[in-house]
Amino acid sequence: MSFSPNRRTFLKSALTTLPFLHAYRLLAEPDRRRYKIRDLQCMTLTGPRTYNLVKITADNGVYGIGEAYGSPATGTKEQVLDLKSYLVGKDPLEIDLLYTRLGEGAPSLSGSRTDGSAHNLMRAASGIEMALWDLAGRLLGQPVTVLLGGKFRDKVRVYDHEAPKNMLDKASCREWADKVKSDKSGFTAHKFGFPHTRQVTDGGRDTGNRVLSTKELLQAAKGFENCREAVGWDHDIMVHCHWEFDLRSAIQLAEAVAPIKPLWLEDPLPVEYTDSWKRLVASSHVPICTGENLERRAGFKDFILNQGADILNPDLRNSGGFLETKRIADMADSFGLPMCNHNTGSQLNTWATCQWAGAIRDYMTCETITGVGGWMDQLLILDGPYIQGGFVRVNDSKPGLGVDLNPDVAKAHLAPGEKWWG
Repeated sequence: MSFSPNRRTFLKSALTTLPFLHAYRLLAEPDRRRYKIRDLQCMTLTGPRTYNLVKITADNGVYGIGEAYGSPATGTKEQVLDLKSYLVGKDPLEIDLLYTRLGEGAPSLSGSRTDGSAHNLMRAASGIEMALWDLAGRLLGQPVTVLLGGKFRDKVRVYDHEAPKNMLDKASCREWADKVKSDKSGFTAHKFGFPHTRQVTDGGRDTGNRVLSTKELLQAAKGFENCREAVGWDHDIMVHCHWEFDLRSAIQLAEAVAPIKPLWLEDPLPVEYTDSWKRLVASSHVPICTGENLERRAGFKDFILNQGADILNPDLRNSGGFLETKRIADMADSFGLPMCNHNTGSQLNTWATCQWAGAIRDYMTCETITGVGGWMDQLLILDGPYIQGGFVRVNDSKPGLGVDLNPDVAKAHLAPGEKWWG
């Protein structure tokens, strides 16, 4: 159907003034204006970690924000800004296209920043991708969770790292239990590891290998038993590792902590996939969780296809941002594998991750280092409590991520030499 110029002008005027016909404005706007990216900025905050915040502005002045990885932050901001020339002038709503070809054609680069080439710069790309989603939501007047496919939950569970001072001492564990039960944020899930012995106090300990000594296994079993006894069964406990054990020790550790029924055992084996992960999952009565250092679908593929984990734990700042990680979640869902999230980012990244989690069907819980008071819980301007009862709410009314930075708080914690948005 086509209209004369005068008829088109009349329709535009009429549809603008009749709210109940607003949805049909597109009929009168076949030549809708396309948005373009005008600017890309990056700003670094510090304390207690480093936080690289990304801002992308469209040509109509609307902007979106996201967070690229920090701590370690070396080079991340420079990588973000290096992509400015690629993004300026592009349509910010073509997120998948922009992400897939991010930086393509740059000098001395064989592929894009996201194709797994030798110049893979996923931490910068992920922060940019998430800022684009916030911008898209603001331009379209919809929450990010809606744009990602819809809201499966109204709130997302988050967990902390609160641990006993001495898990081998029952009194210390009871003190810890009293503290977490009275916490104002209401966390009901806690992730922590167990103390390792030193060679001077444990003749079976060789600090140069990946083997847990008999004493360490017994102490891990006893320590987590003390924690469970103190806190009861209304709180979940996750057993935290850092990729430091061999297969046999990982199997023994899973057996040692199985009686307390931890929510999961995290990262006991080295990062990359091998069949040892599959053997561990097959032998363990404790769910095995991993994924914070993996990138893109390619990094998770073997864990999913070979059942090398029970729970996948991507960090959106590593794995490729919102859409790429949703694709990972969709692939995992086909194999019955749920998702959770690693997250040591600022309040912005915690909030953003929880908005992403709202759109994931089979989702468990999100890590956070926030919710403990201080300036980090004031970084965002929110119209209500941040963490309540151990949950972060999913935005369903405001466009994009539904939040903005508190300028006073951000400016007070700029890294040395930084300025407000550069």
